[in-house]
Amino acid sequence: MEISPKADPPVCKVMDYKKFLYEQKKREKALKAKASKVVVKEIRFGPQTDDHDYEFKKKHAEKFLKDGAKLKAFVFFKGRSIVFKEQGQILLLRLAQDLEDYGKVEQMPKLEGKRMTMFIAPKKSK
Repeated sequence: MEISPKADPPVCKVMDYKKFLYEQKKREKALKAKASKVVVKEIRFGPQTDDHDYEFKKKHAEKFLKDGAKLKAFVFFKGRSIVFKEQGQILLLRLAQDLEDYGKVEQMPKLEGKRMTMFIAPKKSK
């Protein structure tokens, strides 16, 4: 088995190829286990969400960010409510401002079809 082909002379080692493959798979599996999985939680609003509902959902958003999950907040426009695009954007920006202690905005509000979406990533805990 060739270890470093660019060395002069090239370095080689005699070994069992199946054992080499087994150890390589084992190393990759260990690295994969150490990698952190990103959890994305969603919170849905309407364009005319009331203050009480907003506060209730904001508390859930704070909890998600404290737990280390990313947050996907979106305003869903049904039927003719697409007329209130500005209200939806104001609502998402207000949420971002209220949650700036817990996370930072990863993507500003963006309209995609009938949804206006915004992503918030949790701040690193010290």
